[in-house]
Amino acid sequence: MRALSNALDNDRLHHAYLFTGTRGVGKTTLARILAKSLNCEKGVSSTPCGECSICQEVDDGRFADLLEVDAASRTKVDQTLELLENVPFAPIRGRYKVYLIDEVHMFSNSSFNALLKTLEEPPPHVKFLLATTDPQKVPVTVLSRCLQMNLKRMPPEQIRGQFEYILQAEKVEWEAPALDLLARVADGSMRDGLSILDQAIAFGGGQVREEDVKTMLGVVAQDQLPQLLQAVIDNDAAAVLEQISIAARQSPDFSTLLKDLLLLLHRIALHQASPGAADAAGWGDMQALQELAGLLHREDVQLFYEIALRGQRDLPLAPDPRSGFEMILLRMLAFRPLAPEADVGQASNRRSSPSGHAGGRGGPASAGNEALSGQKKSVGQVQEPAPVPQGSVDLNDWHRLLPALRLGGVSSQLAAHCTVKSWQDDHLLLTLNPTGGALAGSMPRQKLQQALESYLGRSIRMEIKVAEAAEETPAQIAERQHREKQAAAVLAMQNDPVVQVLKEDFDGELLVDSIKLNSN
Repeated sequence: MRALSNALDNDRLHHAYLFTGTRGVGKTTLARILAKSLNCEKGVSSTPCGECSICQEVDDGRFADLLEVDAASRTKVDQTLELLENVPFAPIRGRYKVYLIDEVHMFSNSSFNALLKTLEEPPPHVKFLLATTDPQKVPVTVLSRCLQMNLKRMPPEQIRGQFEYILQAEKVEWEAPALDLLARVADGSMRDGLSILDQAIAFGGGQVREEDVKTMLGVVAQDQLPQLLQAVIDNDAAAVLEQISIAARQSPDFSTLLKDLLLLLHRIALHQASPGAADAAGWGDMQALQELAGLLHREDVQLFYEIALRGQRDLPLAPDPRSGFEMILLRMLAFRPLAPEADVGQASNRRSSPSGHAGGRGGPASAGNEALSGQKKSVGQVQEPAPVPQGSVDLNDWHRLLPALRLGGVSSQLAAHCTVKSWQDDHLLLTLNPTGGALAGSMPRQKLQQALESYLGRSIRMEIKVAEAAEETPAQIAERQHREKQAAAVLAMQNDPVVQVLKEDFDGELLVDSIKLNSN
């Protein structure tokens, strides 16, 4: 509100202001403060005294020159004309006659037209303060004659601070986690927050306790979320369903529970990126949060968040909320890439061979270079990569091995820019194309080596050197194949009979740059 404060302090006032924002963020309250600033007996300023008779009359709702109107109850044009008929007359007590019209978007078109005429040529002693939660419904002709002030949603930290101020003044005991929860439920609206705070005080018998607030809001089931997410990490479908069953005993709103799961994943992502940011992000047990953040890969956090976010859209379409919530969690299990040694449907029943190597569908990985034979190593894949020949690694087979490693992110890009230089005595030497030199960080290297070791079933020593190689990298092969397909598509379009007719009979021109390959 800096612009409004400067306008008041420098006597650069506009004749009409439009306050926009969601419910409960202070649009009407700000308009009343502006009315006091305009008419305070100590002068026009951004800081009305609050003590003079005019300021007190505004606070009490009895200032004669402040006319408050609810547009929702005065939609007819006759009522609007009746309201505006006194505009030409001077104010009774103050400097300005202030018209405060709340929810102005509810006016009819005829009412807007009547208001517009006054807004075009207002008397100097009149100020219009319009408030709305839906500015899109206000005609452009009206918007263009107002200075628009957009009030943002209040962050939970600010709402919580106001709660503490009120509770201290009222001498009410509270618990910090309870205020965190109430501030989050307020959803950016101070008015909603104050209402639910009053309810919490009454529910708790004059105190605001975490358990009472959870019971009142019906969010006791959110305590199960860390255990639920742990079951997902363990890829234990039975444990996931058991945790949902435990949560269901609290009769939760599964839509709210899904939202809480999103918030938990958000805090985990914040903690992984910057632990201090997670501390200030809201609610929850920090110890559990830190443990989950240490167990989850960042890619998995993003995958789970995306699945849960899309699940919010689909949940109302499910036969019932619980089954929809269960399917969202099972979807996380189905699409989460497992460690390469795990098989579909066997993640919770892994066995080790007598030699200590993890066994896949084809049994334990054999010693020597035969371990690079193709096996299905991923979840949710219908087709397997072409098998790699038995025996020593052929330098041209690296690109066919990569899909079986189930790499992602930067580690996948690193592998795609490499070729195999040599492979003997469990020592793998890779040549990294200089164009991918920036990809060779310690974490991508570590993930690539772990994927290879999991695939082989034993430890190896991997070394990467940046140099030009005579062989094409998988990335170069993919780029060449793309260019060849693009050239073939252009040629096919040029030779298409319909295109030929359009060019010859209608003087048409084929825009080659517009020809795109189907991403599928």
